[in-house]
This record gives sequence, C-alpha cells and structure tokens, in this order.
Amino acid sequence: MTKIKQNQDVSDAIVAWQEAIGEPAVLNASTNTADFCTFASESAALARLRPIDIDGVRRCLQIASEHGVAVYPISTGRNWGYGSAVPTQAAVVLDLSRLNQITDYDETLGTVSVQPGVSQQQLYDFLQQHGGRFWMDATGSSPACSVLGNTLERGFGHSPYSDHAGQLIRMEVLLADGRLIETGLGHFHTAKAADNYAAGLGPGLSQLFLQSNFGVVTGITINLMPTPDYFQAVYFSIDQPAEIAPLIDVLQPLRLKGVIRSALHIGNAHRVLSSIQQYPWAATGGVTPLPEPVLQAFGRQWDFGAWNGSGALYGTRRQVAEARRSIKTALRSQVKKLRFMDDETLALAKRFQKPYRWVTGINLPEMLKLIEPVHNMMKGKPTDRIIASTYWRKKMAIPQDMDPDRDRCGLIWCAHVAPTKGHFAKEMTDISSEVLSRHGFEPGMTLTMINERCLDNVVSICYDRDVPGEDQRALACYAELTQKLIAAGYFPYRLGTHAMHLLQQYGGQEYLALLGQLKHLFDPHQIIAPGRYSASDQ
Repeated sequence: MTKIKQNQDVSDAIVAWQEAIGEPAVLNASTNTADFCTFASESAALARLRPIDIDGVRRCLQIASEHGVAVYPISTGRNWGYGSAVPTQAAVVLDLSRLNQITDYDETLGTVSVQPGVSQQQLYDFLQQHGGRFWMDATGSSPACSVLGNTLERGFGHSPYSDHAGQLIRMEVLLADGRLIETGLGHFHTAKAADNYAAGLGPGLSQLFLQSNFGVVTGITINLMPTPDYFQAVYFSIDQPAEIAPLIDVLQPLRLKGVIRSALHIGNAHRVLSSIQQYPWAATGGVTPLPEPVLQAFGRQWDFGAWNGSGALYGTRRQVAEARRSIKTALRSQVKKLRFMDDETLALAKRFQKPYRWVTGINLPEMLKLIEPVHNMMKGKPTDRIIASTYWRKKMAIPQDMDPDRDRCGLIWCAHVAPTKGHFAKEMTDISSEVLSRHGFEPGMTLTMINERCLDNVVSICYDRDVPGEDQRALACYAELTQKLIAAGYFPYRLGTHAMHLLQQYGGQEYLALLGQLKHLFDPHQIIAPGRYSASDQ
C-alpha cells in the first residue's frame, strides 16, 4: 500500500499534475489562497489543483495515489466558520469550483443536478431564467457558496425544503482509484426514475458520502420546492431570555403538526444586532464584550427583543389564513410582538418607513435591512446580508466584495442539536451564554427547528483576527463550550476542520472501527482528506 508522504515533498506530484491538467491549473503553496481561514489553523495547504472536468479530477486522484500525496477536496472553499478552504491535515487542496454545470433540470417534477462549483446565486438565477416555477432552499451564507458543499455537510436553510441532505436523490462520486459510481438508481443507466427515487435498490450508499472522506462527490441531484400560490412570513419576539423555554414548547406542536412547515429560526438580541451593524465602538467606549445596557438600548431603538423568531407559511391563501389563525391562537400570550408579512406588506413598510419612524420612534429603515433579505431567503433567494455579520468586530468598513478569509474576520461556528423541548433549548443557550461571556465574546445564537423533532443551536464566536491573542482566546472558548455542551448531552451536527478529533474522542469504538474499515475499502491509500470525519488516518 502506498503511504502518504510525511516529509510534505510534493514536487514530483506537482510536475505530474501540471502535465495532466495544465500548468495554470496547479498553484503552488506560495500562490494559492487555501491557507486563509476565519480562525488560526496549523494545517498547511501544500498546493492547489483546479481541474475543469471529471476526467481532470480522476487524473488528480490517480497521481495522488501514485505519489502518496493527500488531497483535500473543496467545492467553492467558502466554508466560513468551519475551516474555509483549509485542509483538516496537511494536504494538497483539490479545488472543484470550476466544475460548475447545472444539468438535468426537470421542469415538471422539480429536480436538478448540480456540480460542486454551482453557487446558490447561480442556481437561483438559473431557476428564475427558467420561469421561476421552482424555488431552491437558500442558506444564510454567501450567494457564492456551493449548493453541493452545503448538502454534503447536512446544512439547512429556511423553507419546507430546508433539510438539504433530506432533498438529496442521488450522487455521482469518484473513488480514489478513479471509479465513478452513482448512488440510488443512478447506476442503472436505463432507469427512468434515477432522478426521482432516492432509495435505489438494495443498500443505500448516499449517506456514506455525507460528512465523510470516502470519495470525491462530483455531482448531486436534488429536489426543488414548487413555487407556492401564496407566501407569508411570520415574525415574533419575546422580552426576556428565560422565556425561550415556554416559547419553544408552544412552537413545537405547530411544527410537528405541519401548521408551520418551514424551518423556524429564533435569534437572540446579539445575533440580530450583529446582522444589522458592526460593533458599536463609540457607544461602548471601546469596551468589549458588549455591555447589556447598550444592547438593550439598540433593542428599543430598532424594536427587537431578547429572542426574535422568523418562519414562513406557504400554500393557497386559504391554507395560509388557516395556519395564521392557529399561530395567533398559540402565540398570542407568549410573545411580545407577532407580525405577518407578505410581499405587499413589505412593499408598504418600505414605502412608509420614514413616517413610521416619526410616529413610533423606532428605526424601521435599519430593521428592514435585515427583514427584507430574511424575507427573500424564505422564498429561495440568497443574500450576503447575513455573512456581513462576520465583520462584527472589525474596525474597517464592510467592503462591497465581502471575503471574511481575506479580511481576517474571526468566526468559529459551534452548532449542537437537541430534541425540540423548551428545557433543552434553555440549557443549551444558558451554557453557551455563560461560556462566551466569560471568554469576552458576545453570545450570538440562533435556535433553529430544523425539522419536526430536532432543534439546533448555532453559536457564533465572532472576533477580529488582527487583534493579538484573539485567535487563541476564541479557540479556547470553542473548546470549553464544546466540551460543556457534549458533557450535557448536546452533540454537534457538524464540525470545523479544527475539531475533527471530537469524532474519535467521543465516538463508540465499534462505530469508529467500522468507519476505519470502510475508509480502507473505499480509499486504501488514504489519499482523500485524511482526518476529515475519520476514524483513522493511516
């Protein structure tokens, strides 16, 4: 078996790659940007390969096997907060962003196939150009982020199709030895339902390539959401942090019974403020973390509460009206404010925002900067408004062409899951708030009902990487927070490149042993993403 080189000399392999895919498609370590990240990383990107098609990817893998060099596949490399384009361990980055084709769009059944380089914006524009009969599900990340990459990490968005891995029908995967396999019914080349029936025939393989390093996924087919007759967003807020537990318990049956079919996102005051503006240095006199009186003053000015929720209703006007009545009945005594907003209401709010401020004193124009993009995300339109929050503690102005890696924004995501019960939500958020505050960071959090029975708490550790010592402090905060949440029974749903050891540390031995056996079966030379969601590296 070929062994991965430990001395990191990849010069011979680079020559071979240059001959195979062209010299311009091979960037050496001094010219590639894969070492950029939103937190400190010890892993090195030894080079960067940018093949243009599947044959090029196959040749890259074959050469990697021949020379014993590890490669780390990325889609667009914008995995901000989880490692960006940095390998889990020292490796050559296999950049698949040039594989950016959209194919096999079914305008009747609403399915589409995408390659790794297809961005949210590209798919959104494609669907609009084809009549807008179907919506994609958008995440709060950049419009330039990969649809495929988010799906492989089991990401989620906002609509009833928010569970991205749950909308996966089939995959196209290159194994380390160059074999191209298709999951589901895809390997039956005459199967008419290959793009419609995810289970396939016999054992299903798709799950093996989600959050794994068993192969290189070069394409997926996914379901799209039919454009509804009518859409209406719902917004609500509560005054006190402790009210989150009863709020979750009231919302849970609405989600379970299908009254609300979209993902429900509930962000705390810190998360809302960071989505509207950068850190208020003048108001705090430069003090960090953000003092509570300053946060509350902004809450009064812009009309947000301790927790602020959003979701959406879809269907006919009659169906939406019935769901709206149920929500009003359930939430009337639980929330401070409850608002329903469709496209017409939003247009009116934009038109009369100045008179509204004169009458109420509330800064509606600033809130609309957040409400409008969230409103549109629930209709499948991506936005860069949310990713602007990564500049929260930067003292530079937010640039037009945002790049958190390039601009040394500090961001680490910590995302843990629990059953959708109020006391679990409160315990998770209490732990998160205490740890982040003690480490000197604002505890920005969003609770998301990602399906009918599971709740995710996404915590953002935001800072400025240009401030000496902040990287180390943020990583220490993440380590303590993760340890405490796991000790309480709340495990992460995904990991950053710096935290893959948690799988080995907490995983069951039989499970880890089986992962190791599968890795050796699919990738005997251990060349694909060593250390990534892995039980063993050699």
